[in-house]
Amino acid sequence: MLTARQALAALLTLCLASLAPPAAARASDRAPAGAADRASPRSPVVLVHGYNADPGVWGSLRADLRADGYTDAELFSFGYDTHRSVNEVLAGRLGAYVEQVRRETGAARVDIVAHSFGSLVSRWYVRFGGGTATVDHWVSLAGPNRGTSTAWACALWDQACRDMTPGSYVVRRLGDGDPTPGTVKYATFWSHCDEVINPDDSVPLEGAANTPVGCLKHNDLLGDDGTSAGVRAFLAS
Repeated sequence: MLTARQALAALLTLCLASLAPPAAARASDRAPAGAADRASPRSPVVLVHGYNADPGVWGSLRADLRADGYTDAELFSFGYDTHRSVNEVLAGRLGAYVEQVRRETGAARVDIVAHSFGSLVSRWYVRFGGGTATVDHWVSLAGPNRGTSTAWACALWDQACRDMTPGSYVVRRLGDGDPTPGTVKYATFWSHCDEVINPDDSVPLEGAANTPVGCLKHNDLLGDDGTSAGVRAFLAS
């Protein structure tokens, strides 16, 4: 049971989901525009940030992916209003964004890497929005996949927080039946020191490659070298 002080501290972390300043705007951080005949043998990557954050949180992972040979034309960041409903609004908007990426790149499938709340948005798209046919790899960094008690602190006034609470409609529906459906390859990365995801083991999913990253704070997974290496190895599998 969290004390009032612990709950307040976790809420502040949840609301300030990124301490890093947003990266300079680049074409792949915005909605893809136009069509391009440049299909690649590997899937383009769509990065989905977490609650109260923006695409700027992906600066470190983007740099690592570019060092591995990805071009900016293969890296896309989905920006969205994180206070909206997972199932009624956000998953559908992500699905439309993925279709734009597929048209622009000529790719049949995309890889999705999501942090925190973005895990619920992208899982709903994969499971209920047709994503099993369009997603190759799905990665969750510190996602509240079975809910987090921290979200109760803002659930009274925020729909996204309600969606993240244990036992919410979104969490229950995603937990019904097979949590990792289709031929999508699933992976999660979780910390046993995560101050936002409570309990810590809310992140792993049956049927996924579940990797503990040690003692890292919630947002530290975004810039951790070991986590980045694990994500990139999984995307290459």
